[in-house]
Amino acid sequence: MPLNLEQKKAVVAEVAEVAGRAYSAVAAEYRGLTVSQMTNLRAKARQNNVYLRVVKNTLARRAVEGTEFACMQDGLTGPLVIAFSLEDPGAVGRLFKDFVKDNPKLEVKVIALGGKLLKPSDLEALAKMPTYDQAVSMLMSVMKAPVEKLARTLNEVPGKLVRTVAAIRDAKEAA
Repeated sequence: MPLNLEQKKAVVAEVAEVAGRAYSAVAAEYRGLTVSQMTNLRAKARQNNVYLRVVKNTLARRAVEGTEFACMQDGLTGPLVIAFSLEDPGAVGRLFKDFVKDNPKLEVKVIALGGKLLKPSDLEALAKMPTYDQAVSMLMSVMKAPVEKLARTLNEVPGKLVRTVAAIRDAKEAA
């Protein structure tokens, strides 16, 4: 059933609003997937806080216009499902990477991150991006390392003195 003008405007507004607050986006061709496979993909997307939608390409082009995902416009051709990562940039990459393992008919066509268009082969790199908690953990370990090294270095001075005095004592006792 075709959409009327008001419904099209609503779809464009919804996708544009999501694109405005998303971190990364992936568009993939879903040709050959069954309804149950698409339903499974949608369920996994909801679990990972990824907005997933099948949108007509002309509406998708209008929706991403004026956002950092405008670079995707030329690649939006064919039957595509578009996904936006709302929590962390790597979530959409992990979703598609895991889904493609079991469903090779899903073919990633366009990837966008931070206003830059990536090659479909960069899906692995996008999937490996850390989550927010992992990034904070990595930052804290980097910030903590110099302090730990300073504490070990300062602790080594009295430790070396104690070992030297113990060695002198042992030498005097042996003599």
